[in-house]
Amino acid sequence: MNTILNIGDSSDNGQITIIDEDRLCYLVKSTSRGAYGLRTISKSLLEEYIDYFGKHPDATANDARDALSGLSDIDKFEYGYSSTLRVMALMALGQIEKFTQQGTTIPHKNRLFVFPLQQIFYGAPGTGKSHEIKKLTKGESVIRTTFHPDSDYSTFVGCYKPTMDEVDTQVVPVVVKSGISLQDPGTYKEKRITYKFVMQAFLKAYLGAWKKWADAGDDGVAPQFLVIEEINRGNCAQIFGDLFQLLDRSDNDFSEYPIEADTDLQQEIERAFKEHKDYKLNKAIDAEGAVKDYISNYDSTLSEDIQSGRILLLPPNLYIWATMNTSDQSLFPIDSAFKRRWEWKYMKIKKGKDEYGNELNWRNVVKDNEGNTVKINDEESLSWWDFISKINEIIASITSSADKQLGYFFCKADSNGVINAETFVSKVVFYLWNDVFKDYGFEDAVLFQYKEMIEGKEVTKDLTFPDFYNEEGEKVNEVRLKGFLESVMNWKKTNEEHN
Repeated sequence: MNTILNIGDSSDNGQITIIDEDRLCYLVKSTSRGAYGLRTISKSLLEEYIDYFGKHPDATANDARDALSGLSDIDKFEYGYSSTLRVMALMALGQIEKFTQQGTTIPHKNRLFVFPLQQIFYGAPGTGKSHEIKKLTKGESVIRTTFHPDSDYSTFVGCYKPTMDEVDTQVVPVVVKSGISLQDPGTYKEKRITYKFVMQAFLKAYLGAWKKWADAGDDGVAPQFLVIEEINRGNCAQIFGDLFQLLDRSDNDFSEYPIEADTDLQQEIERAFKEHKDYKLNKAIDAEGAVKDYISNYDSTLSEDIQSGRILLLPPNLYIWATMNTSDQSLFPIDSAFKRRWEWKYMKIKKGKDEYGNELNWRNVVKDNEGNTVKINDEESLSWWDFISKINEIIASITSSADKQLGYFFCKADSNGVINAETFVSKVVFYLWNDVFKDYGFEDAVLFQYKEMIEGKEVTKDLTFPDFYNEEGEKVNEVRLKGFLESVMNWKKTNEEHN
């Protein structure tokens, strides 16, 4: 995890010093009343405190402990480290001056600098991966793109494309023998197809990040986010190309291995930098003290090479975040060399919350032909959370994996918190039939059978997806849906009896 807190950092009052760190924790020297102790501080817990104090800068350590207690699996009371966490959070937020082994750093204005520079949010469909990124980047500069099977380097970085432009056309008069001119001379505007370099998501984010370095003031350097949705739906090796090398970040969070840009890309970068008024890239780099003036094999200063577009180098304020749906991970497998350049944040299946942190209570409601609510297991409605908990248990038993399970936001309820039958069948049941059971087998026959009276006899029939609709295929067959939901909810008991 790349954070703004590094080994050797200390608070201005000497209360906190970072002694060591690993991927999950900090080892902190905490001084109080002339004595000190060593404390292990979870980075995940620190993120919660940073988020809290970013919104409540005047709160006390006890306020944070009380507000955050019980919101996650981490116990806020076990060691009583809230005071240490508060100081560390305020250091990360720039509200307490931070000193390093090299001296005072340039303050970063935003709490997001405690998070990884390159991070993939992964998990089952509907676990809120995109929503989590949206929440964390709220109010920041974000450029989004989505990978798909046809994505390539040009659609990610940029290339020359034909565009319709107005161009100046010189008109030469035509004079006939009578001396009459058939055309008025002059210059006219005419629409023609021309070729222009069209910037795509990566180049826009790259230029945006460097320009934010140029505009950095007393508040620090603003972050620039490049968000890639569904990163595994495209061929990453083909899309990133030589940009892959830039993903290796050094201790100062710049790219460790700069690369040379091709001619077209170089010209576009140089043009974009020249258009940025009062550009101060040299000053920004020198002030940070993070990059040497020269790099081997280049005869000019690094800042000049960047401005001219000669080399590409990711700055520390460029964050590349992505989402990956684990149910689709086989589309374009990501190789280990690519994986190790990213931090991975697992999005667990859990009960959904609204924007204020209140738990949602979505319900599945089934109605008969007259519009009356039909009871499911003697209840007026079925809790959506209860359903996905049970169906995920079934999926896990069939697939021996969590990849195909459903997250809380797999489908959304209406404003009344109701997931109606049409939505449920078209999204949930369709997914289960085509992406889960069809691939892994309908082994548990009890779930996929229903009974019907034929000539006075009860006959057991196999349940198929079309059975969820009436004869005309216009409406959901609520009777079949009710039976299926009850089979799912009673699965464990029924399965034991069946065996």
